[in-house]
Amino acid sequence: MPTTTPAHLRRTGPDPAHDPRGGPRRERGDVPGWVLITLMTAALVSALWLVAEDQLVSMFQNALASVGG
Repeated sequence: MPTTTPAHLRRTGPDPAHDPRGGPRRERGDVPGWVLITLMTAALVSALWLVAEDQLVSMFQNALASVGG
């Protein structure tokens, strides 16, 4: 016996995964948002490095010394 999809689960519009002209839709994402996040992260790392360079280098050297023996 064939099953049917209940009415509340059926799609009633264009398929969002396909372009109306045919073929799959290409999602480009939010490129400007990713660029902004990347630039802000780089700025935060640079600011942190300027403020705490000596402490960061010391922590890194201590960590390497404890692992390397």
